[in-house]
Amino acid sequence: MKKYLLFLTFSFLAFALHANIRLPNILGSNMVLQQKSTTKLWGWGSPGEKVKITTSWDNKTIEALTDGNARWLISISTPQAGGPYNIVLEGENKITLENIFIGEVWVCSGQSNMEWSYNNGLASVKDEFSQLSKLNIKLFKVAKTTSTTPQDNTEGSWVACDSNTLKSFSAVGYYFGKELNKDLNVPIGLISSNWGGTPAEVWTPENLVEGNAVLKEAAAKKTPAPWWPVASGYAYNAMIAPLVNYNIAGAIWYQGESNTGTASSYTQLMNTMIGAWRKAWDNNFPFYYVQIAPYKYDTYNIAALLREAQTKNLATEKTGMVVVSDLVTDTLNIHPTNKKDVGLRLANLALAETYGLKKDSYNSPLYKSFNASGNNAVIDFDYAEETGLMLKGDKPKEIFIAGADKVFYPATVKIKGNKIFVSSKQVKAPAAVRYQFSNTGLGNLFSKGGLPVAPFRTDDWELDTSKIK
Repeated sequence: MKKYLLFLTFSFLAFALHANIRLPNILGSNMVLQQKSTTKLWGWGSPGEKVKITTSWDNKTIEALTDGNARWLISISTPQAGGPYNIVLEGENKITLENIFIGEVWVCSGQSNMEWSYNNGLASVKDEFSQLSKLNIKLFKVAKTTSTTPQDNTEGSWVACDSNTLKSFSAVGYYFGKELNKDLNVPIGLISSNWGGTPAEVWTPENLVEGNAVLKEAAAKKTPAPWWPVASGYAYNAMIAPLVNYNIAGAIWYQGESNTGTASSYTQLMNTMIGAWRKAWDNNFPFYYVQIAPYKYDTYNIAALLREAQTKNLATEKTGMVVVSDLVTDTLNIHPTNKKDVGLRLANLALAETYGLKKDSYNSPLYKSFNASGNNAVIDFDYAEETGLMLKGDKPKEIFIAGADKVFYPATVKIKGNKIFVSSKQVKAPAAVRYQFSNTGLGNLFSKGGLPVAPFRTDDWELDTSKIK
Protein backbone atom coordinates (compact mmCIF):
# COMPACT_ATOMS: atom_id res chain seq x y z
CA MET A 1 0.00 0.00 0.00
CA LYS A 2 2.81 2.41 0.86
CA LYS A 3 4.52 1.65 -2.44
CA TYR A 4 1.24 2.33 -4.25
CA LEU A 5 0.84 5.69 -2.50
CA LEU A 6 4.43 6.62 -3.32
CA PHE A 7 3.78 5.70 -6.93
CA LEU A 8 0.70 7.92 -7.04
CA THR A 9 2.61 10.78 -5.41
CA PHE A 10 5.50 10.61 -7.86
CA SER A 11 3.11 10.21 -10.78
CA PHE A 12 1.25 13.35 -9.71
CA LEU A 13 4.50 15.29 -9.35
CA ALA A 14 5.68 14.12 -12.74
CA PHE A 15 2.37 15.20 -14.29
CA ALA A 16 2.48 18.55 -12.52
CA LEU A 17 5.99 19.24 -13.74
CA HIS A 18 4.85 18.70 -17.30
CA ALA A 19 1.51 20.51 -17.27
CA ASN A 20 0.62 22.42 -20.40
CA ILE A 21 0.77 26.20 -20.44
CA ARG A 22 -2.67 27.78 -20.75
CA LEU A 23 -3.98 31.21 -21.72
CA PRO A 24 -7.01 33.21 -20.62
CA ASN A 25 -9.72 33.41 -23.26
CA ILE A 26 -9.09 37.12 -23.87
CA LEU A 27 -5.73 36.12 -25.37
CA GLY A 28 -6.37 34.24 -28.58
CA SER A 29 -6.23 34.12 -32.34
CA ASN A 30 -7.98 37.04 -34.10
CA MET A 31 -7.34 39.41 -31.19
CA VAL A 32 -6.37 43.05 -31.52
CA LEU A 33 -3.59 44.36 -29.28
CA GLN A 34 -3.29 48.03 -28.40
CA GLN A 35 -0.79 49.69 -30.72
CA LYS A 36 2.41 51.48 -29.70
CA SER A 37 2.10 50.41 -26.09
CA THR A 38 3.33 48.04 -23.46
CA THR A 39 0.81 45.26 -23.16
CA LYS A 40 0.73 42.06 -21.16
CA LEU A 41 0.56 38.39 -21.99
CA TRP A 42 -0.21 35.99 -19.15
CA GLY A 43 -1.46 32.57 -18.27
CA TRP A 44 -0.78 29.44 -16.27
CA GLY A 45 1.62 26.49 -16.28
CA SER A 46 3.63 24.38 -13.90
CA PRO A 47 5.44 26.22 -11.09
CA GLY A 48 8.91 27.12 -12.31
CA GLU A 49 8.06 26.39 -15.95
CA LYS A 50 9.84 28.51 -18.55
CA VAL A 51 7.63 30.02 -21.23
CA LYS A 52 9.17 31.33 -24.45
CA ILE A 53 7.18 33.89 -26.41
CA THR A 54 8.01 34.91 -29.99
CA THR A 55 6.20 37.78 -31.69
CA SER A 56 6.32 37.88 -35.49
CA TRP A 57 6.23 41.67 -35.83
CA ASP A 58 9.79 41.89 -34.51
CA ASN A 59 10.82 38.20 -34.45
CA LYS A 60 12.01 38.62 -30.87
CA THR A 61 11.80 35.88 -28.27
CA ILE A 62 11.33 36.70 -24.62
CA GLU A 63 10.94 34.40 -21.63
CA ALA A 64 8.63 34.26 -18.64
CA LEU A 65 8.84 32.01 -15.61
CA THR A 66 5.77 30.55 -13.96
CA ASP A 67 5.63 31.41 -10.25
CA GLY A 68 4.66 29.32 -7.23
CA ASN A 69 1.00 30.07 -7.89
CA ALA A 70 1.31 28.45 -11.33
CA ARG A 71 0.97 31.85 -13.02
CA TRP A 72 3.16 33.70 -15.47
CA LEU A 73 2.95 37.23 -16.83
CA ILE A 74 5.17 39.23 -19.14
CA SER A 75 5.07 42.64 -20.81
CA ILE A 76 5.66 43.09 -24.52
CA SER A 77 5.95 46.17 -26.72
CA THR A 78 3.61 46.54 -29.66
CA PRO A 79 4.40 48.45 -32.86
CA GLN A 80 2.16 50.84 -34.73
CA ALA A 81 -1.04 49.47 -36.21
CA GLY A 82 -0.72 46.58 -38.60
CA GLY A 83 -0.99 42.83 -39.09
CA PRO A 84 -1.79 40.06 -39.36
CA TYR A 85 0.90 38.65 -37.07
CA ASN A 86 1.51 35.48 -35.09
CA ILE A 87 2.52 34.90 -31.48
CA VAL A 88 4.12 31.58 -30.57
CA LEU A 89 4.24 30.46 -26.93
CA GLU A 90 6.33 27.46 -25.95
CA GLY A 91 6.55 25.64 -22.64
CA GLU A 92 5.86 21.95 -22.22
CA ASN A 93 3.46 22.50 -25.11
CA LYS A 94 3.26 24.96 -27.98
CA ILE A 95 0.51 27.48 -28.64
CA THR A 96 0.35 29.50 -31.85
CA LEU A 97 -1.92 32.53 -31.93
CA GLU A 98 -2.74 33.52 -35.50
CA ASN A 99 -4.27 36.46 -37.31
CA ILE A 100 -3.22 38.93 -34.60
CA PHE A 101 -3.69 42.59 -35.40
CA ILE A 102 -2.28 45.70 -33.76
CA GLY A 103 -4.67 48.63 -33.49
CA GLU A 104 -7.08 50.31 -31.07
CA VAL A 105 -9.00 48.41 -28.37
CA TRP A 106 -12.13 49.66 -26.59
CA VAL A 107 -14.39 48.20 -23.92
CA CYS A 108 -18.15 48.65 -24.51
CA SER A 109 -20.10 48.29 -21.28
CA GLY A 110 -23.34 49.12 -19.49
CA GLN A 111 -26.86 47.77 -19.54
CA SER A 112 -29.42 46.93 -22.23
CA ASN A 113 -29.02 49.99 -24.46
CA MET A 114 -25.36 49.04 -24.88
CA GLU A 115 -26.19 45.34 -25.16
CA TRP A 116 -28.98 45.81 -27.75
CA SER A 117 -28.18 44.13 -31.06
CA TYR A 118 -29.67 42.88 -34.31
CA ASN A 119 -30.98 39.89 -32.39
CA ASN A 120 -32.94 42.26 -30.15
CA GLY A 121 -34.83 43.64 -33.13
CA LEU A 122 -32.52 46.35 -34.46
CA ALA A 123 -33.24 45.62 -38.11
CA SER A 124 -31.07 48.52 -39.33
CA VAL A 125 -27.97 46.50 -38.45
CA LYS A 126 -28.77 44.28 -41.44
CA ASP A 127 -27.79 47.19 -43.71
CA GLU A 128 -24.22 46.75 -42.45
CA PHE A 129 -23.80 43.11 -43.44
CA SER A 130 -22.75 43.72 -47.04
CA GLN A 131 -19.88 46.05 -46.11
CA LEU A 132 -18.33 44.17 -43.19
CA SER A 133 -15.66 42.55 -45.37
CA LYS A 134 -14.25 46.02 -46.04
CA LEU A 135 -13.74 46.70 -42.33
CA ASN A 136 -11.08 45.41 -39.97
CA ILE A 137 -12.98 44.96 -36.72
CA LYS A 138 -12.61 42.10 -34.26
CA LEU A 139 -15.13 41.31 -31.55
CA PHE A 140 -14.93 39.75 -28.10
CA LYS A 141 -18.22 39.23 -26.29
CA VAL A 142 -17.95 38.56 -22.56
CA ALA A 143 -20.47 36.00 -21.34
CA LYS A 144 -22.93 37.09 -18.67
CA THR A 145 -21.77 35.69 -15.37
CA THR A 146 -21.22 36.77 -11.78
CA SER A 147 -18.82 36.08 -8.96
CA THR A 148 -18.41 37.05 -5.33
CA THR A 149 -14.64 37.43 -5.86
CA PRO A 150 -12.52 38.81 -8.74
CA GLN A 151 -11.88 36.20 -11.44
CA ASP A 152 -8.88 35.76 -13.75
CA ASN A 153 -10.70 34.31 -16.76
CA THR A 154 -13.98 34.76 -18.60
CA GLU A 155 -15.83 32.93 -21.34
CA GLY A 156 -15.56 34.28 -24.87
CA SER A 157 -13.29 34.34 -27.90
CA TRP A 158 -12.07 36.84 -30.47
CA VAL A 159 -13.89 36.65 -33.80
CA ALA A 160 -13.92 38.64 -37.02
CA CYS A 161 -16.87 41.00 -37.34
CA ASP A 162 -19.06 39.42 -40.02
CA SER A 163 -22.78 39.05 -40.74
CA ASN A 164 -23.01 36.16 -38.29
CA THR A 165 -20.97 37.42 -35.32
CA LEU A 166 -22.39 40.95 -35.49
CA LYS A 167 -25.97 39.77 -34.99
CA SER A 168 -25.52 39.27 -31.25
CA PHE A 169 -22.99 42.06 -30.67
CA SER A 170 -23.63 45.55 -29.26
CA ALA A 171 -24.95 47.78 -32.05
CA VAL A 172 -23.68 50.92 -30.31
CA GLY A 173 -20.27 49.29 -29.94
CA TYR A 174 -20.20 48.25 -33.59
CA TYR A 175 -21.17 51.68 -34.96
CA PHE A 176 -18.56 53.24 -32.68
CA GLY A 177 -15.88 50.85 -33.90
CA LYS A 178 -16.86 51.22 -37.53
CA GLU A 179 -16.32 54.97 -37.40
CA LEU A 180 -12.94 54.57 -35.69
CA ASN A 181 -11.87 52.00 -38.25
CA LYS A 182 -12.89 54.31 -41.08
CA ASP A 183 -11.33 57.53 -39.77
CA LEU A 184 -8.19 56.10 -38.17
CA ASN A 185 -7.65 53.38 -40.78
CA VAL A 186 -6.38 50.94 -38.14
CA PRO A 187 -7.70 47.59 -36.88
CA ILE A 188 -10.27 47.95 -34.11
CA GLY A 189 -10.85 45.51 -31.26
CA LEU A 190 -14.16 45.79 -29.39
CA ILE A 191 -14.80 44.04 -26.07
CA SER A 192 -18.51 43.89 -25.24
CA SER A 193 -19.10 43.43 -21.50
CA ASN A 194 -22.65 44.43 -20.63
CA TRP A 195 -25.84 43.16 -19.04
CA GLY A 196 -29.31 44.60 -19.47
CA GLY A 197 -30.97 45.88 -16.32
CA THR A 198 -27.84 46.05 -14.21
CA PRO A 199 -27.34 48.99 -11.83
CA ALA A 200 -23.88 50.57 -11.82
CA GLU A 201 -23.15 49.09 -8.39
CA VAL A 202 -22.66 45.62 -9.88
CA TRP A 203 -19.90 46.99 -12.12
CA THR A 204 -18.10 48.60 -9.15
CA PRO A 205 -15.84 46.71 -6.72
CA GLU A 206 -17.88 45.67 -3.69
CA ASN A 207 -15.47 47.08 -1.09
CA LEU A 208 -15.74 50.56 -2.63
CA VAL A 209 -19.53 50.51 -2.41
CA GLU A 210 -19.85 48.84 0.98
CA GLY A 211 -17.08 51.02 2.44
CA ASN A 212 -18.88 54.24 1.55
CA ALA A 213 -21.94 55.07 3.64
CA VAL A 214 -23.73 56.98 0.88
CA LEU A 215 -23.13 54.34 -1.80
CA LYS A 216 -23.94 51.50 0.58
CA GLU A 217 -27.28 53.05 1.48
CA ALA A 218 -28.18 53.51 -2.19
CA ALA A 219 -27.11 49.96 -3.06
CA ALA A 220 -29.32 48.58 -0.30
CA LYS A 221 -32.35 50.04 -2.09
CA LYS A 222 -31.84 47.83 -5.15
CA THR A 223 -34.54 45.19 -5.44
CA PRO A 224 -33.44 41.68 -6.44
CA ALA A 225 -34.46 40.84 -10.01
CA PRO A 226 -34.90 37.53 -11.84
CA TRP A 227 -32.98 38.64 -14.94
CA TRP A 228 -29.91 40.49 -13.70
CA PRO A 229 -27.69 40.85 -10.60
CA VAL A 230 -28.00 43.76 -8.18
CA ALA A 231 -25.29 42.85 -5.65
CA SER A 232 -22.33 45.23 -5.65
CA GLY A 233 -19.27 43.99 -7.51
CA TYR A 234 -20.80 40.83 -8.96
CA ALA A 235 -20.43 41.79 -12.64
CA TYR A 236 -17.15 43.60 -12.00
CA ASN A 237 -15.63 40.46 -10.51
CA ALA A 238 -16.63 38.17 -13.37
CA MET A 239 -16.88 40.45 -16.41
CA ILE A 240 -14.34 43.25 -15.86
CA ALA A 241 -11.62 41.92 -13.54
CA PRO A 242 -10.57 39.18 -16.02
CA LEU A 243 -9.88 41.87 -18.64
CA VAL A 244 -7.71 44.31 -16.72
CA ASN A 245 -4.34 42.91 -17.87
CA TYR A 246 -5.44 43.48 -21.46
CA ASN A 247 -4.37 46.96 -22.51
CA ILE A 248 -7.13 49.17 -23.91
CA ALA A 249 -7.46 52.62 -25.43
CA GLY A 250 -10.61 53.48 -23.49
CA ALA A 251 -14.19 52.60 -22.57
CA ILE A 252 -17.66 53.58 -23.74
CA TRP A 253 -20.63 53.23 -21.39
CA TYR A 254 -24.41 53.34 -21.74
CA GLN A 255 -26.16 52.83 -18.41
CA GLY A 256 -28.23 54.67 -15.85
CA GLU A 257 -31.81 53.57 -16.36
CA SER A 258 -31.53 51.18 -13.41
CA ASN A 259 -30.15 53.89 -11.12
CA THR A 260 -32.88 56.48 -11.58
CA GLY A 261 -34.24 55.71 -8.12
CA THR A 262 -30.94 56.70 -6.48
CA ALA A 263 -29.87 59.61 -8.67
CA SER A 264 -28.54 61.66 -5.75
CA SER A 265 -25.58 59.28 -5.33
CA TYR A 266 -25.04 58.39 -8.99
CA THR A 267 -22.35 60.99 -9.70
CA GLN A 268 -20.29 59.69 -6.79
CA LEU A 269 -20.96 56.08 -7.77
CA MET A 270 -19.80 56.62 -11.35
CA ASN A 271 -16.70 58.51 -10.29
CA THR A 272 -15.92 55.62 -7.95
CA MET A 273 -16.45 53.04 -10.69
CA ILE A 274 -14.41 54.93 -13.29
CA GLY A 275 -11.59 55.41 -10.80
CA ALA A 276 -11.64 51.72 -9.88
CA TRP A 277 -11.47 50.62 -13.51
CA ARG A 278 -8.61 52.98 -14.27
CA LYS A 279 -6.71 51.81 -11.20
CA ALA A 280 -7.25 48.14 -12.07
CA TRP A 281 -6.00 48.69 -15.61
CA ASP A 282 -3.26 51.04 -14.35
CA ASN A 283 -4.37 53.29 -17.18
CA ASN A 284 -6.03 56.69 -16.97
CA PHE A 285 -7.99 55.92 -20.12
CA PRO A 286 -10.82 58.06 -21.56
CA PHE A 287 -14.34 57.14 -20.52
CA TYR A 288 -17.18 58.29 -22.78
CA TYR A 289 -20.81 57.71 -21.89
CA VAL A 290 -24.38 58.22 -23.08
CA GLN A 291 -26.90 60.31 -21.18
CA ILE A 292 -30.09 58.30 -20.68
CA ALA A 293 -32.85 59.00 -23.18
CA PRO A 294 -36.34 60.40 -22.51
CA TYR A 295 -38.67 57.68 -21.23
CA LYS A 296 -41.93 57.56 -19.29
CA TYR A 297 -40.73 56.36 -15.92
CA ASP A 298 -43.27 55.71 -13.21
CA THR A 299 -41.96 58.38 -10.85
CA TYR A 300 -42.00 62.10 -11.57
CA ASN A 301 -38.64 63.75 -12.43
CA ILE A 302 -36.37 60.80 -11.58
CA ALA A 303 -34.86 60.66 -15.07
CA ALA A 304 -34.19 64.40 -15.01
CA LEU A 305 -32.24 63.99 -11.78
CA LEU A 306 -30.25 61.07 -13.18
CA ARG A 307 -29.33 63.06 -16.30
CA GLU A 308 -28.25 65.92 -14.06
CA ALA A 309 -26.03 63.51 -12.13
CA GLN A 310 -24.54 62.23 -15.39
CA THR A 311 -23.75 65.77 -16.49
CA LYS A 312 -21.85 66.34 -13.24
CA ASN A 313 -19.56 63.41 -14.10
CA LEU A 314 -18.05 65.61 -16.81
CA ALA A 315 -16.01 67.24 -14.04
CA THR A 316 -14.00 64.00 -13.94
CA GLU A 317 -10.96 64.18 -16.21
CA LYS A 318 -10.99 62.49 -19.59
CA THR A 319 -14.72 61.89 -19.64
CA GLY A 320 -17.25 62.87 -22.29
CA MET A 321 -21.04 62.63 -22.62
CA VAL A 322 -23.29 62.33 -25.65
CA VAL A 323 -26.88 63.55 -25.55
CA VAL A 324 -29.44 61.47 -27.46
CA SER A 325 -32.81 63.08 -26.68
CA ASP A 326 -33.30 63.99 -30.34
CA LEU A 327 -32.89 60.35 -31.39
CA VAL A 328 -36.04 59.25 -29.53
CA THR A 329 -39.33 58.75 -31.36
CA ASP A 330 -41.23 56.85 -28.68
CA THR A 331 -40.92 57.74 -24.99
CA LEU A 332 -42.75 54.53 -24.09
CA ASN A 333 -39.81 52.50 -25.39
CA ILE A 334 -36.81 52.40 -23.05
CA HIS A 335 -34.71 51.07 -25.95
CA PRO A 336 -34.55 53.76 -28.67
CA THR A 337 -33.92 52.05 -31.99
CA ASN A 338 -31.46 54.57 -33.47
CA LYS A 339 -28.20 53.12 -32.21
CA LYS A 340 -26.23 54.21 -35.27
CA ASP A 341 -26.14 57.89 -34.31
CA VAL A 342 -25.41 57.03 -30.68
CA GLY A 343 -22.31 55.11 -31.79
CA LEU A 344 -21.36 57.87 -34.21
CA ARG A 345 -21.53 60.55 -31.50
CA LEU A 346 -19.42 58.45 -29.15
CA ALA A 347 -16.92 57.89 -31.96
CA ASN A 348 -16.72 61.60 -32.76
CA LEU A 349 -15.94 62.30 -29.10
CA ALA A 350 -13.15 59.74 -29.14
CA LEU A 351 -11.80 60.84 -32.51
CA ALA A 352 -11.61 64.44 -31.36
CA GLU A 353 -10.59 64.09 -27.72
CA THR A 354 -8.52 60.89 -27.74
CA TYR A 355 -7.07 60.90 -31.24
CA GLY A 356 -6.89 64.61 -31.96
CA LEU A 357 -8.82 64.57 -35.22
CA LYS A 358 -10.65 67.74 -36.17
CA LYS A 359 -14.35 67.15 -35.70
CA ASP A 360 -17.00 69.85 -35.91
CA SER A 361 -19.63 69.93 -33.17
CA TYR A 362 -18.75 66.75 -31.34
CA ASN A 363 -19.96 68.06 -27.96
CA SER A 364 -23.54 68.97 -27.17
CA PRO A 365 -23.92 72.51 -25.81
CA LEU A 366 -23.89 72.53 -22.00
CA TYR A 367 -25.40 75.06 -19.64
CA LYS A 368 -22.70 77.42 -18.40
CA SER A 369 -24.23 80.41 -16.61
CA PHE A 370 -27.42 82.27 -15.70
CA ASN A 371 -27.88 86.02 -15.39
CA ALA A 372 -31.04 88.04 -14.92
CA SER A 373 -31.38 91.15 -17.09
CA GLY A 374 -34.68 92.91 -16.54
CA ASN A 375 -37.40 90.38 -17.32
CA ASN A 376 -34.96 88.20 -19.29
CA ALA A 377 -32.91 85.28 -18.08
CA VAL A 378 -29.67 85.19 -20.08
CA ILE A 379 -28.25 81.67 -20.42
CA ASP A 380 -24.73 81.08 -21.72
CA PHE A 381 -23.43 77.74 -22.99
CA ASP A 382 -20.20 75.87 -23.41
CA TYR A 383 -19.53 74.13 -26.74
CA ALA A 384 -21.69 76.55 -28.70
CA GLU A 385 -19.17 79.31 -29.33
CA GLU A 386 -18.17 78.39 -32.89
CA THR A 387 -21.53 77.53 -34.42
CA GLY A 388 -24.05 79.22 -32.18
CA LEU A 389 -27.52 77.92 -31.35
CA MET A 390 -30.79 77.44 -33.18
CA LEU A 391 -34.34 76.25 -32.69
CA LYS A 392 -35.74 73.45 -34.80
CA GLY A 393 -39.26 74.77 -35.32
CA ASP A 394 -40.99 78.09 -34.76
CA LYS A 395 -41.59 77.84 -31.03
CA PRO A 396 -39.35 76.58 -28.21
CA LYS A 397 -40.29 73.33 -26.52
CA GLU A 398 -39.67 72.15 -22.98
CA ILE A 399 -38.19 75.41 -21.67
CA PHE A 400 -39.68 77.03 -18.57
CA ILE A 401 -38.94 80.08 -16.44
CA ALA A 402 -39.81 80.95 -12.84
CA GLY A 403 -39.49 83.79 -10.40
CA ALA A 404 -38.77 83.62 -6.69
CA ASP A 405 -42.20 81.97 -6.15
CA LYS A 406 -40.82 78.84 -7.89
CA VAL A 407 -43.81 78.63 -10.24
CA PHE A 408 -42.66 77.71 -13.74
CA TYR A 409 -44.24 78.97 -16.96
CA PRO A 410 -43.62 78.11 -20.60
CA ALA A 411 -41.03 80.54 -21.93
CA THR A 412 -40.21 82.35 -25.12
CA VAL A 413 -36.63 82.26 -26.38
CA LYS A 414 -34.48 84.61 -28.39
CA ILE A 415 -31.11 83.39 -29.60
CA LYS A 416 -28.00 85.51 -29.99
CA GLY A 417 -24.95 83.47 -30.88
CA ASN A 418 -24.25 81.06 -28.06
CA LYS A 419 -26.67 82.76 -25.64
CA ILE A 420 -30.40 82.47 -25.20
CA PHE A 421 -32.67 85.12 -23.72
CA VAL A 422 -35.56 83.47 -21.90
CA SER A 423 -38.69 85.28 -20.74
CA SER A 424 -42.39 85.02 -19.94
CA LYS A 425 -45.06 87.66 -19.42
CA GLN A 426 -45.90 85.95 -16.13
CA VAL A 427 -42.36 86.32 -14.74
CA LYS A 428 -41.15 89.86 -14.07
CA ALA A 429 -37.95 88.95 -12.21
CA PRO A 430 -36.47 85.63 -13.44
CA ALA A 431 -34.94 83.38 -10.79
CA ALA A 432 -34.60 80.07 -12.62
CA VAL A 433 -34.82 78.37 -16.02
CA ARG A 434 -35.31 74.70 -16.77
CA TYR A 435 -34.91 73.05 -20.15
CA GLN A 436 -36.07 69.52 -20.95
CA PHE A 437 -35.92 68.81 -17.24
CA SER A 438 -38.43 65.97 -16.99
CA ASN A 439 -38.66 62.27 -17.69
CA THR A 440 -40.00 62.50 -21.23
CA GLY A 441 -39.27 66.03 -22.43
CA LEU A 442 -38.19 66.39 -26.07
CA GLY A 443 -36.75 69.84 -26.63
CA ASN A 444 -35.81 71.58 -29.87
CA LEU A 445 -32.79 73.68 -28.96
CA PHE A 446 -29.67 72.69 -30.91
CA SER A 447 -26.23 73.82 -31.85
CA LYS A 448 -26.03 74.87 -35.48
CA GLY A 449 -23.76 71.88 -35.84
CA GLY A 450 -26.82 69.71 -35.25
CA LEU A 451 -26.33 68.44 -31.69
CA PRO A 452 -29.07 68.81 -29.06
CA VAL A 453 -28.50 71.07 -26.07
CA ALA A 454 -28.12 68.98 -22.94
CA PRO A 455 -31.02 69.18 -20.46
CA PHE A 456 -30.38 71.59 -17.60
CA ARG A 457 -31.78 73.62 -14.78
CA THR A 458 -30.26 76.76 -13.29
CA ASP A 459 -31.71 76.23 -9.80
CA ASP A 460 -31.07 73.71 -7.06
CA TRP A 461 -34.58 73.72 -5.67
CA GLU A 462 -35.90 70.46 -4.31
CA LEU A 463 -37.82 68.54 -6.95
CA ASP A 464 -41.14 66.85 -6.29
CA THR A 465 -40.70 63.13 -7.04
CA SER A 466 -43.83 62.06 -5.20
CA LYS A 467 -46.11 62.47 -8.18
CA ILE A 468 -46.63 59.77 -10.75
CA LYS A 469 -45.79 60.83 -14.28
